[in-house]
Amino acid sequence: MTKAAVDAMGGDHAPAEVVAGALAWAADNADNHLLLVGKQEVIEAEIASIKEAGGFACSPEQVVIVNANEVIGCDESPATALRRKKDASIVVASALVKEGKADAVISCGSTGAQMAAAIFILGRMEGIDRPPIIASLPGEGGHRTLLVDVGANVDCKPAQLLQFALLGSVYARSVLGIASPRIGLLNNGSEETKGNALAQQVYSLLKEQEDINFIGNVEGRDLFSPIADIVVCDGFTGNILLKALEGLGLFFASSIMKEIDKPPSILESFDYSRVGGAPLLGVNGVSIVCHGSSHREAVANGLRIAEECFRNGIVARQAEELAKCEL
Repeated sequence: MTKAAVDAMGGDHAPAEVVAGALAWAADNADNHLLLVGKQEVIEAEIASIKEAGGFACSPEQVVIVNANEVIGCDESPATALRRKKDASIVVASALVKEGKADAVISCGSTGAQMAAAIFILGRMEGIDRPPIIASLPGEGGHRTLLVDVGANVDCKPAQLLQFALLGSVYARSVLGIASPRIGLLNNGSEETKGNALAQQVYSLLKEQEDINFIGNVEGRDLFSPIADIVVCDGFTGNILLKALEGLGLFFASSIMKEIDKPPSILESFDYSRVGGAPLLGVNGVSIVCHGSSHREAVANGLRIAEECFRNGIVARQAEELAKCEL
């Protein structure tokens, strides 16, 4: 059984699309249970609307509403808001995981607030300075490349990128079943001497680390080839790259649709709703970050990632691997 705490109030299309997507995930399996966190009367109204439209396909016993009267907006300082808004939906949802009442938390709201809640409520794993977000990119022949970090940390030290690589490696082994994931460092050239001071220092650290399969630098053009399983970068670079790819997919889709009736399936792989969400690694609980513009399909798929992470014991496996490393 998987119990997911859903921040029902976070996101551009909350609560309607968030609640609808969560209920769709619950309908996948009778063992899926929801804790919908937010303003109770608002969530109840959304559920009633879905029932009236005939879209409530799960059992009522699978759904519990947990009241939370506050919301942290994307324009607020995450740390300040976390201290002042103790009854915010992302705070309450994260606390449910901390207390063992939920197996995972998922939100389409402020990424900064979710990261702050993960750090201060769930807690960082020993040896981890800054938890990163890991995302999946489409590639040749169905290969998918994991990119870490994609936005949690805009300023990084070399040791932190080493931590990202270790966490990404554990995720690839535990969730994706890759025995020895190949790790590359995103850089402006493949040679060891390429890159800025940060890239060169990170290269040296990764090269010396025996616990990972480091293959060297990876250029931007290689992200869609099966060269690496994981590509490491700072969150500033990763977030810009991820959003550029999202925009590129939308541009190609709209351009091609003018010429043909049905776009090629490859364009669907650039649709964030197909992926759903990105795990926040290095914290003591499963925390899935979803796109702020997520509709119901993206929310449901984000919950499927949360379920996959929980069922594969990603938190315990990260802790086990980190205990073996000298960070």
